[in-house]
Amino acid sequence: MNAHSDLPTPRETRIKRLYYQSWHRGCKETDILFGRFADEVLPHLNDAELDLYEALLKEEDSDVWKWFTGEWPLPPECNHAIWHKLKRVNEDAVS
Repeated sequence: MNAHSDLPTPRETRIKRLYYQSWHRGCKETDILFGRFADEVLPHLNDAELDLYEALLKEEDSDVWKWFTGEWPLPPECNHAIWHKLKRVNEDAVS
C-alpha cells in the first residue's frame, strides 16, 4: 500500500494482476509453473523483469509446457533471465 493513502500503487496493482494470471491460466501444469514462480519471485522483480514475465504470461500454455519439458526449443525472444528463473524455481521444487 501507498504510505500516503489506502490505495495500492500502480506497481502493487500490477503485481496482484500478474499473480492472479499466474495461478489462473487454464492449464494445471502451467498454473503450477507460473504460480510457484509468482509465489517465490514475483514481488522481488524490477519493472523491466515484470515486463519480461508479463510477456511470458501471454504465451500459449501448450507452448510454455513444451519449452519447459524440452520438447520444443525455447524461442529467442523468451530466452532471458526470467525464463531461466522460472525454470530453476520449478526444477528446484521437484528435485
